[in-house]
Amino acid sequence: MNASLLNPFTVTHPTAVQTSLVSGASFARFDPTGKFVAAGRSDGSAAIWDLDTRAVIRWCEGHVKAVTSVDWSQNSRYVLTSSKDWNVIIWDLASPVDPPQRCNTIRFDAPVVSAYFHPRNSRIVLALLSTGEAYVVDSRKEHRARVELCETLGEDDDDERARSIMTTARFDPSGRHVFVGTSTGNVLVFNSRTKIMVARHRVAGAGSMKSLEFAKVGRRFATNSSDRTIRQFILPTYPSPIVGAESTILETELEPTHRFNDPISKVSWHAMSYSPDGEWLAGGSADPATHKIYIWDISNDGQFATALDGGREPLIDIHWHPQASRLASTTNQGSVLIWHCPSPERWGAFAGGFEEADENVMYEEGEAEFDIENEVELAMRKKLQEDEAVDILGGVENVVDHKMNGVAGDPGDEDLEWADDEPDDDWQEWRLKVIMVDDDDAY
Repeated sequence: MNASLLNPFTVTHPTAVQTSLVSGASFARFDPTGKFVAAGRSDGSAAIWDLDTRAVIRWCEGHVKAVTSVDWSQNSRYVLTSSKDWNVIIWDLASPVDPPQRCNTIRFDAPVVSAYFHPRNSRIVLALLSTGEAYVVDSRKEHRARVELCETLGEDDDDERARSIMTTARFDPSGRHVFVGTSTGNVLVFNSRTKIMVARHRVAGAGSMKSLEFAKVGRRFATNSSDRTIRQFILPTYPSPIVGAESTILETELEPTHRFNDPISKVSWHAMSYSPDGEWLAGGSADPATHKIYIWDISNDGQFATALDGGREPLIDIHWHPQASRLASTTNQGSVLIWHCPSPERWGAFAGGFEEADENVMYEEGEAEFDIENEVELAMRKKLQEDEAVDILGGVENVVDHKMNGVAGDPGDEDLEWADDEPDDDWQEWRLKVIMVDDDDAY
């Protein structure tokens, strides 16, 4: 149904399952437009689903072991898949064949736990290995490099901190910084351009960091740690370091604005995801017997809003739609559940002067409502309407708002100018061509 016919004053978080995609997936990610879903599988392949037709339109087969993460470029042309086979493959969905053409293959010396595109340039990739090492790989000609992100130790630090391993790594929405969670409960912040560590944040009582999540707007970010608690923080500002100059590291203990947990069952969390406006936070429960999604209202002081029940197949991953009130949750049996917020149709939106009535009312006729019009004026009005150009081929374009996603920045920013140098071919006007894949060939 057309989005313009939906009531904007209804509940803004998902409440019911709309459809289920039987894909054998371990996790699923919406693309920036929200029209497609990439599902990573344990057999080393990834499927691209079209949500309008609920069919597979691309089949990315290139790994020999399980896919561990999937990421989209900012305009959905490129898809990244990482795997336990030590490889990261970048696929070009603009190729007119299926499977898509490999744009680049990056090989490491250990299984890859996760990998992500830079928010502004798909030629810059952040990868985390199972050995606890994080790398920023730059494939641009003038900046080609593979740099390991190393924690800077102070004079008072002992060897115990040096042995802490990196457990999760993410770009922030602007791409200026890389945030890394460690096994000792610290959050390290690196400048993406210089690869220099600019901050070390301690999170009291957190334990090992399992994942990080950023709100697309504002400076909120959340951590999921081994103490079965999701914490939300407000990020401080970081100065841009100067290459070659001695820089000071911001050492602080972050105080969470909210703590989220399950006080009854005390379960841990598999995943978490913010809504597009950052006003809702969803947490996927690690309960081995049920499929539970907890949603908190951040705008209302983090109060608990609801718990979604997806049946008896346990949940292993969730991801919020980038533009709408929808969620994708993955079960341990490989099904991807698409959640939405049902809204009653507003028939009054189809006609300007139409008013919906809940019960029968007496109709009052207007003074000139049924008067006979001048036939000459009526014919002239119809002729003018027929001469107007009508767009029968166009439609509503799903253009990604990069300001909403936190990608747009101020001109003259040195970090963003570095990221925009040698841009990729992922243009905003590019559209994915649908290529249908037979179900018999997909499995």
